[in-house]
Amino acid sequence: MRKLTQGNEAVFRGALAAGADYFAGYPISPSTEVLNVASGWAAQHPEFRFLQAEDEIASANAIIGASLAGAKSFTATSGPGFSLMQEAVGYAQKVGVPCVFVNVQRVGPATGMPTMPGQGDIMQVKYGSTGDYSPIAFYPNGVEETFRLMVTAFNAAEESRSPVILLSDTFVGHLNEVVDLDEIGTTVSVVPRTIAPLGRHEAGKPRFFAGVLMYEHGPDAGEPATADGDEYLRQFYETKHRHAEVAERYALYEHGWNVDAKVLVICYGIVSRVAAPLAAEYALFRPIRIHPILADEIRAIADRYEQIVCIEANDGQYADMVELALRREVKRVPLLGGRVSIEAVREGLARVLGGGPSEPPIPPTPAERAARSPLGIG
Repeated sequence: MRKLTQGNEAVFRGALAAGADYFAGYPISPSTEVLNVASGWAAQHPEFRFLQAEDEIASANAIIGASLAGAKSFTATSGPGFSLMQEAVGYAQKVGVPCVFVNVQRVGPATGMPTMPGQGDIMQVKYGSTGDYSPIAFYPNGVEETFRLMVTAFNAAEESRSPVILLSDTFVGHLNEVVDLDEIGTTVSVVPRTIAPLGRHEAGKPRFFAGVLMYEHGPDAGEPATADGDEYLRQFYETKHRHAEVAERYALYEHGWNVDAKVLVICYGIVSRVAAPLAAEYALFRPIRIHPILADEIRAIADRYEQIVCIEANDGQYADMVELALRREVKRVPLLGGRVSIEAVREGLARVLGGGPSEPPIPPTPAERAARSPLGIG
């Protein structure tokens, strides 16, 4: 049935469609609706396990434990909570734990601007935890796509045996659109869990769960390998290649608007929706798979355009990756302080395409006390 549905509700509904049966989380704006919907569902469906943990660290470790026990598990948070989860994310990458982390971004760093949209966690997804690893992450720009990409995230997690990230933001999470998720749910394909839970060990298929490097095969299996660079290389590249193979199955992007324009605009998430009135003037490349970067796909079209501009609600995080992939200049329009608007987009494009700086004009400090809105967000 078609009904008005919020983006954060679509997160939960997509998880259910993917077969999720465990959620752990801690309330944090602007992701709290996911936790609220999950708790209500668990109250009516005891087969679905729900935990409101004492903090985000406990939530992250809870979904890892649940996955190891055989559940399809996920959590939802925002930037500050995702920061706290990074050690657990790194552990899950090291050990090979399929699960999904949802980050509904807001303006940071630190507590930042809890009610305002941001996209400042793009690099954190790739580099937030210690060491080298190859994360897979997706970013929708609407309610239906949020639903579908939650299923995709769970599928990629199962196939890669790793935590997969679904990125969102305040506006996508709180966006309401009329959709029929029940009907859409009948069209998605779901990858089942194939790894045996810890309580059902499969002979000949040992699994090791230490955070330190251990021998996983051969006569020393189960022993520490913390001084053996050869063993590290074997494990690292086996994992990296597996993740790359899985990511290639989900090379999701949109190339549209006026594809014959002279300027290619790169934007993603809510920014791609806000910038849509510019469709007649510019070409669009919208990455849906954020990590690994869609380097081949961007290279395949980049030479058609005289200039490339990346518009994002951060200070050029995705632009840095695109510039590195293309080895050519990528202009930047940063939408900072929660100011994700078509006016800011138009002003920024006019500025950088006219040869100006990426930084917008900085307003002067007011001489008088500014009026506050009744909600305290003016």
